Amino acid sequence: MFSEQTAPTAQGLLTPPSAEPPTFPRVPVSGYLDCSQPFQLGERSFSRQYAHIYAVRLAGMRPGLERCAQSRWGNDIALRKLSELQAGEKCCVVGTLFKAMQLQPSILQDISEEHNLVPQPPLPKYIQPSDELMLEDELQRIKLEGAIDVQRLVTGKGLVALWWHPPFRCWPGLTTCSATGTILAVYGSEQDDGRFLVEDHCFADLPPLLPWNGPSSDRFVLLASGLGLGSVSGEALLSTQLLVDVVTGQLGAEGEQSCAAHITRVILAGNLLSQNTQSRDTINKAKYLTKKTQAASVEAVKMLDEILLQLCTSVPVDVMPGEFDPTNYTLPQQPLHRCMLPLASAYATLRLVTNPYQANLDGVRFLGTSGQNISDIFKYSSMDDYLEILEWTLLAGHISPTAPDTLGCYPFYKSDPFILTECPHVYFCGNAPHFQSKLLQGKEGQRVLLVTVPDFSATQTACLINLRDLTCQPITFSGFGADSED
Repeated sequence: MFSEQTAPTAQGLLTPPSAEPPTFPRVPVSGYLDCSQPFQLGERSFSRQYAHIYAVRLAGMRPGLERCAQSRWGNDIALRKLSELQAGEKCCVVGTLFKAMQLQPSILQDISEEHNLVPQPPLPKYIQPSDELMLEDELQRIKLEGAIDVQRLVTGKGLVALWWHPPFRCWPGLTTCSATGTILAVYGSEQDDGRFLVEDHCFADLPPLLPWNGPSSDRFVLLASGLGLGSVSGEALLSTQLLVDVVTGQLGAEGEQSCAAHITRVILAGNLLSQNTQSRDTINKAKYLTKKTQAASVEAVKMLDEILLQLCTSVPVDVMPGEFDPTNYTLPQQPLHRCMLPLASAYATLRLVTNPYQANLDGVRFLGTSGQNISDIFKYSSMDDYLEILEWTLLAGHISPTAPDTLGCYPFYKSDPFILTECPHVYFCGNAPHFQSKLLQGKEGQRVLLVTVPDFSATQTACLINLRDLTCQPITFSGFGADSED
């Protein structure tokens, strides 16, 4: 495992027991600062339209993108808005991408289910060669062509009310706001047919560097996601208990126990409950048939409370909600309520946090999500690798560019908390198909460890991050299964 780093001379399981069993005190946490305040909702008003978040996203990212454009294409480049374009003039335009996709699911799917019509079949990806890219700003929209990858980029749904053709623009003032999606700068010129011929484009790139104050000795943070409690798989529950026993020092030889003492914090990144607990059968049945029925999530939450109790007696634990957990569905997801976890809530080491989550751990800035933002981009882009998508969101300067169109989010109107203003040291996403990690180097000296935390119920794998040097390694608790029986 990782015993070679912290206890290379420790005794093994075959060594005769010592007269007095050794005690390995937990390495204390030198500093912890919760930085998730931007993701915490105060008033919860859903009466506002989503036009506000579109506007503040474009306004907040435009200055940085204009600076990136000038450094890439020269300080004398002409910066224009769509209403200022002139045919044939080489210029730079900053705006929001809108991707017209015929396969994109719509509310008509839900209506067809209610009326027993044939619904749209769910697809792994909703892209096709006929998709089109357009660029929007506060007033207008223009179609893009040229040196830009239509299938790779992701966007949201546009809000244009009326079209004027030719040229390929909408009437000024008839759009409520820019579309939600990726903010970028494009360089090129408007053609006679009203389309914008792209010669090059750029994103916001990595945010400014945070100072490095990491520890000088080995200290580990364990990341796990997708415990999937309440599922029918007994192996997943056994692996979860093995994980708990390793972290608390109840399993392994003295070497492993010494290593476990260097785990300073555990982060559980969403989907603590299984998708099986989200049964819709009770919704479609008459009330008298479900009066005495107990929700499947009740027993799963009790199991979660017992598991967290074992962990919290030994190590600090941060619990993030996920897609299948009992909290609000839209991003940012608010912390689980403490009343659901009466046993574990008695310990100050339990912290119920938001999704996305951001904190300073021993001088190292962590930023991560439970994976909804990455899996949603996977559906609407040609990118197939979760680590590639994770890196792309960091370089694009936005955690979740597809929200609120294809991924629900709160209707913010003063600021967009998903804009990346500072560069984290560790950037992770949960519930990925498998473990991956990469150390990304920036132009201004940024060093970011990218980690895709695998779904634990499917892979029985968690990962350990060494805060001293930002190295990461998987740790697997699967001793048997379907593969080993063949």
